[in-house]
Amino acid sequence: MEGTLIMTEQDRKRYVRAMEVIEGRMDMDTASRLVQLKRRQMARIVARVRQAGARGVQHRLRNRPSNHRLGEQKRRAIEQIVREQYADFGPTLAAEKLGERQGLAVSVGTVRKIMVAEGIWHAGKQGKRHRARRERRERRGEMVQVDGSHHEWFEGRRAKAVLLAFIDDATSRLAYAMFVEGETTEAVMKAMWEYIDGNGLPLSIYVDRDSIYVVNRQATVEEQLRDTQPQTHFDRAMEELGVQVILARTPQAKGRVERLFKTLQDRLVKEMRLRGISTLAEANRYLWEEYLPAHNKRFAVEPREPQDAHRAAPSAERLAAVFTVREARTVQNDYTVRYRNQVYQIGKEQAVRISPRQRVIVEERLDGTRHFRYKGVALHVTDVSSMTRPRVNGGRRMKSMAIPSRVERWKPAPDHPWRNRPVTDDEAPREGASLATLPQRPRAKVEEPCHF
Repeated sequence: MEGTLIMTEQDRKRYVRAMEVIEGRMDMDTASRLVQLKRRQMARIVARVRQAGARGVQHRLRNRPSNHRLGEQKRRAIEQIVREQYADFGPTLAAEKLGERQGLAVSVGTVRKIMVAEGIWHAGKQGKRHRARRERRERRGEMVQVDGSHHEWFEGRRAKAVLLAFIDDATSRLAYAMFVEGETTEAVMKAMWEYIDGNGLPLSIYVDRDSIYVVNRQATVEEQLRDTQPQTHFDRAMEELGVQVILARTPQAKGRVERLFKTLQDRLVKEMRLRGISTLAEANRYLWEEYLPAHNKRFAVEPREPQDAHRAAPSAERLAAVFTVREARTVQNDYTVRYRNQVYQIGKEQAVRISPRQRVIVEERLDGTRHFRYKGVALHVTDVSSMTRPRVNGGRRMKSMAIPSRVERWKPAPDHPWRNRPVTDDEAPREGASLATLPQRPRAKVEEPCHF
């Protein structure tokens, strides 16, 4: 409305004190102390109020364009580049790429204002934060959050893939990440091996309740008698290495790795798009050589305690024996063990005595080799699958023979002796019966008695 002056609370207080000084009801030192300004600044405000009235307390640049604003030509150039190349980028990432690729040093706030004004980007609503707060662990390696993200990482340039990520709880450092075809036990074991090889053994890992980490069934009778709980192959491997597995009950509980994936699904996807990466090998190479160092430089923080809680990594032979899929098999009477449609012969000379019907452990390692153990002792076995006949139809052996498509009933030829034999009185047709219905049975053979 014309003639109305909008003032802030601070401006109103300064105007009141200035008028009291002008009217002689307050001295300059008291007024400057009440509005928390230096005496010289308060004197300037009093002088401007005497000259311009209430407008004298307002800043002279209010409602005027900034002296450091972008030129219209540069602003249009930035808007065009962002629209053509970074339309789905956030303001922060778009500002970084403008500096890296186009050499335009623009603040994030300026890019945000341009993108909002042109309708390129809309600020999303902040979700309700979880009220329970868990403090970070004090040392690096005390706890590592592990998870896999199923996402369209390559935006259709190849089939979908899974990103396995390991983030340290104390520092938010992305310690290791790897693209795999699927989140399987073997893939997680391989990624964990690589993490241990590069960082050492952590004290604990924080995971969700996927079937890779927890068995969703009741303990069997044998397990109850041994007073043990059912374990997955990965959980058993972590127990042998002395790494505690902590299971999260909600996604919010492991929010650090969930927020990490939100960042990666924004930044990493766009970085691979700009480089035209379309294979797992290229993606992992870029991830390990370029992205991880840059990500940690930007997002990692210092731990509260400088000591590293990681323990020394075991030898490669030890890790190869631990990261295995183990299953029990029964020894047959011929001292053979059948595993995944293959037959293995147990040698006569062994370091431990073994008999038929006993159970041996078959270890399938990540390199594809199979090892057999009994009471923890390795067994010498030979693959004899080529010497055995295949088992079909539920394990029963069947002859290999051609099965005719249609079985025809045999009929004797017209000149066959059966058709020309005389008819007995019992086989004579009744009155009115057709001769075609006569049974054609073979004649009984009559032999002459032997005389001695």
